[in-house]
Amino acid sequence: MRNPRIFENQPLSTGEAVTLSDDAFGHAIRVLRLTSGDAITLFNGQLINNSYGEFQAVLTDVGKKSANAMIGEFTEVDNESPLNIHLGQGISRGERMDFTLQKSVELGVNTITPLFTDRCGVKLKGERLQKKCDQWQKIVISACEQSGRCTIPIVKPAISLEQWLMQSTSALKLNLHPKAEQSIMALPLSHNRIRLLIGPEGGLSDEEIAQSKKHEFNDVLLGPRVLRTETAALTAITALQCRLGDIK
Repeated sequence: MRNPRIFENQPLSTGEAVTLSDDAFGHAIRVLRLTSGDAITLFNGQLINNSYGEFQAVLTDVGKKSANAMIGEFTEVDNESPLNIHLGQGISRGERMDFTLQKSVELGVNTITPLFTDRCGVKLKGERLQKKCDQWQKIVISACEQSGRCTIPIVKPAISLEQWLMQSTSALKLNLHPKAEQSIMALPLSHNRIRLLIGPEGGLSDEEIAQSKKHEFNDVLLGPRVLRTETAALTAITALQCRLGDIK
């Protein structure tokens, strides 16, 4: 069995022992049913000597409620794209949003902001919204464990589309629009930061599209067909990586 990658949100150092967090314990012991002596790979998303990477480790003292890990060799991992993508994603229903976040992280997105839009069918606020955001961040962490990433993309607090459009940024601003005249594959090759807007189910309203243009977002096209919101986001990120990022 290949030793699993597990995110451990605490300082890690070669030669030291750590007690696994509740989330790491649940994943390694309750889900994967690992025992003392089993090898695992730990990462914490923090810079180690100015590099991101992962540690080999061995489980010790595995009990019913806790387990330790002896930290071994550190290996630098350099698999981040040169393209920084901030995804503004209109919140979609049910598992569609979860799927979008999971796969966008696998494809290399760096930051995700869930957006409330005119056609957003999800009504969340207060404690329910905070729980949902926490769930989304856990999905992002799981996607990093699976995909081999050692940096953890941030799921920012959900805000209105208007608030997001008004944020100051030096990134190239793109709005995926099925009636745009410019192809996403025709973008100049000089950009390394992208702010990508994807509407929810049903897309953005005409007013929201006009508002995005007011804030200097460029309409771009993927092709002649209308895509579902989750398909649109992942296809656009893939196209951007092919055009400007690390998929060559």
